[in-house]
Amino acid sequence: MKTRHLSYFKRNLAIAVLATASCASGLFAEEQRKAGAALPFKTHPQVFGMIQSWVSDPESPVTTEINLDAVESNRNQFSRDEIKLEDGWTVFRETGEAGFKRYRVIEAKGDHFKVEYQDNGGGTLTTSSVIGFTLLKREIRKDGKPVEVRVLQVDSFDSK
Repeated sequence: MKTRHLSYFKRNLAIAVLATASCASGLFAEEQRKAGAALPFKTHPQVFGMIQSWVSDPESPVTTEINLDAVESNRNQFSRDEIKLEDGWTVFRETGEAGFKRYRVIEAKGDHFKVEYQDNGGGTLTTSSVIGFTLLKREIRKDGKPVEVRVLQVDSFDSK
């Protein structure tokens, strides 16, 4: 009789542990969705890599305005498959690579933002910068016709 009672207890304990783990992973996924939805600004981390120069080059910013509509549409260069939210950072890691590109919003006032951007090629060196920018809409000519695009316009750049 004691053996049957112990077996019954083990089975119920296993069910309880599985239910708790399932619920906890669901809550974690929900928190990640909420955290992602709460971000005041979202784009691909490689956008900021276009602004910061290579370590061996002395002058940044390289790019001072980026067409965010193009970034959103160009899925080959700006694949969203490897983007994750980790501890407040939006992180991009290419499959099979050890390095990363990541940013986190450190200031948001209307359409003006500051992000801390970090880039690591897979070794021990991680470069870091603070990039200030404004989100704007502006008109350009595309195929001879006026088109309005969303742009990220760099206002400030500080290496850390």
